[in-house]
Amino acid sequence: MALPFAVSTDFAIDKEAGRPCPNLRDDFRCGIHRDLRRKGFTGCTVYDCFGAGQKVSQITFGGADWRRAPQTARRMFDVFPVVRQLHELLWYLDEAASLPTSRPIHADLRGARAATDRLTRGDADALAGLDVATHRQEINTLLLRASELARASVRGRRKNRRGADLIGAKLRRADLHGANLRGALLVAADLREADLRRADLIGADLRDADLRGADLTGSLFLVQSQVDSARGDARTRLPATVATPGHW
Repeated sequence: MALPFAVSTDFAIDKEAGRPCPNLRDDFRCGIHRDLRRKGFTGCTVYDCFGAGQKVSQITFGGADWRRAPQTARRMFDVFPVVRQLHELLWYLDEAASLPTSRPIHADLRGARAATDRLTRGDADALAGLDVATHRQEINTLLLRASELARASVRGRRKNRRGADLIGAKLRRADLHGANLRGALLVAADLREADLRRADLIGADLRDADLRGADLTGSLFLVQSQVDSARGDARTRLPATVATPGHW
């Protein structure tokens, strides 16, 4: 309901923000949930709100139903993207704190997590007025430090491809051990049998990337939606923080 999408390889139709998807049932369930990929809605299968939808509907708006209380709808849909970003940051902060190498910054990580959690519990007006970009930048400084600490023990020169355009790149068997791939565009990249151990993959676009036989053991800040959007097989090794997608 809240988010827009456009006809593409990810979505079969156009939909404006704030307009219900035609597959949304009266009970708020998806009418084609089991057939999303077959019917052209792959984008739905790889999206993750990190629990923001539940937080907004149940806590921020106290369980209000936008169908029964339509006056809340616009405000609810404005707040949702903000809370989603904050919940994503909570996920990354939790992972950073779980890394043994992050011990020197554990106190800072705990403080940042507590502050971010408090923001998610603000009222609708506070959330709507939040400068989430500035907060993300502050948190990113800590996450980058956690990444550097985790990758410091990787021997040799670690590749820095932060934000690189690697769409369709031929990277089969590439040595990306401990690489910085933050925000890299790896759409449809050939990463078969690549060494991605302890690589920082925060924000990397892995849509349709070929991860068959790749080793992502210990990779940093990899979330389930990134894995779900890629292609892999039984030989692909993933970190314990994510599960092997059912469609692989």
